Amino acid sequence: MKIAVVGATGLVGSTMLKILAERNFPVTELIPVASERSVGTKVLYKGKEYAVVSADTAIAMKPAIALFSAGGSLSLELAPKFVAVGCKVIDNSSAWRMKENIKLVVPEVNGHILTKDDYIIANPNCSTIQMIMVLAPIHKRYGIKRVVVSTYQSVSGTGQKAVKELMDQRAGSKEHNVYPHQIDLNVIPHIDVFQDNGYTKEEIKMMQETCKIIGDNSIRVTATTVRVPVIGCHSESVNIELEHDFHESDIKELLSNQSGIVVVDNPSMNGYPMPIDAEGKDEVFVGRIRRDHSQPNTLNCWIVSDNLRKGAATNAVQIAKLLYNNGWV
Repeated sequence: MKIAVVGATGLVGSTMLKILAERNFPVTELIPVASERSVGTKVLYKGKEYAVVSADTAIAMKPAIALFSAGGSLSLELAPKFVAVGCKVIDNSSAWRMKENIKLVVPEVNGHILTKDDYIIANPNCSTIQMIMVLAPIHKRYGIKRVVVSTYQSVSGTGQKAVKELMDQRAGSKEHNVYPHQIDLNVIPHIDVFQDNGYTKEEIKMMQETCKIIGDNSIRVTATTVRVPVIGCHSESVNIELEHDFHESDIKELLSNQSGIVVVDNPSMNGYPMPIDAEGKDEVFVGRIRRDHSQPNTLNCWIVSDNLRKGAATNAVQIAKLLYNNGWV
């Protein structure tokens, strides 16, 4: 079981290595892949150092699975080359997500749609993954008409340079190169590139991906994505309009019984999900579950998850495990 990790030196790639080890994925040969300038550098996996190789070298080694976290343009270029040697590609970029013939998968929600013939599988956007984990069971029980989401996304979602920029600013630096404004002691309502309709690409991803994963294009979704000065974990305020009425206790029970979800909802004891508690964990945490009294059949909730883990690396490794368990690799 040769496993390639493309983008192994980045934040998501290094987290993929960590989760493969934590979950004892049956790796017989690890192939860490990064840019040419990183070839020869070492990454650590299960206490052993592995030399980073080029994509061409990795392709020649014919891995069974390649976990991609190397950016959209590289994914479009390299994924078909890996597939050509019989490799299954699980891609963390946005490059393949909305292509009609590519599955967009959160295993707990729609892992059943995968088949042995899927060679490129898309990992959803980090913010979409944690939201869809909560939305999917609610939609199945009550039907969702409309979703309004505002995100509070950590700087690790941008990468290592963003984390360094935040910490440098916290230490007194006034420079900002990663973001258009200072991020420390600030909030920036701008993630990814603005489009002609006034939304950013990140917002459009959440709007489109939600419908594709749930498999219902009638759900209306609107999003505002915001960068906050937190190192890890994304948070979301989500307003959900349902087809049918509900009891708050039933919603809490429904979510409590879902694999991968932890309900933290005890306001009287200041109990609610926070990034500081979710960091390093694979679960999606949900709380502040309450009725929206401004219109019928509508509820509010607060969702927090580690964007590098369930929002990216963990979800990809879970997909790989599904392929392995079904004997498709």
